[in-house]
Amino acid sequence: MGRTKPVVSAEYVVGLTDGEGCFYVNVSKMSSYVSGWRVQMHFHIKLQEADKPLLEKVKNTLNCGGVYFQNEKRNNHSLCYRYTVGSTGDILEKIIPFFQRHTLQTVSKSKSFKLFCQIAELVRENRHLDSKGIEKIRMLKSKMNQRTAGLA
Repeated sequence: MGRTKPVVSAEYVVGLTDGEGCFYVNVSKMSSYVSGWRVQMHFHIKLQEADKPLLEKVKNTLNCGGVYFQNEKRNNHSLCYRYTVGSTGDILEKIIPFFQRHTLQTVSKSKSFKLFCQIAELVRENRHLDSKGIEKIRMLKSKMNQRTAGLA
């Protein structure tokens, strides 16, 4: 019999994501792409080096992605690891359904997730392949990951 991989609860993943996670979309000009633009969706959780085993448990729980060393060059930042999911298939089939079943609690992260889902739906519909779709994706992306008014 194979050993089971260590996991954490869904609620723990939600709490960790609310505090340390990020739903991110990168839109970059690429002449080799049909629309002239590349759209990449990512889900990240970044923790200090000592907490790498916890990120491995998150990876096992979500059954996708990878844990990578992040070479941090900024002053006052410690060595860290990042759990990253960048596969469009995994974003659409695993990450989004997980967070639809297990609701984020913070207002700002919930807002970014809803926008992320709208962008993912445009990608699923191949709207990232035309200029109007790219324009819509860029507009939605501009509203993501903003600090909530009133927070220091």
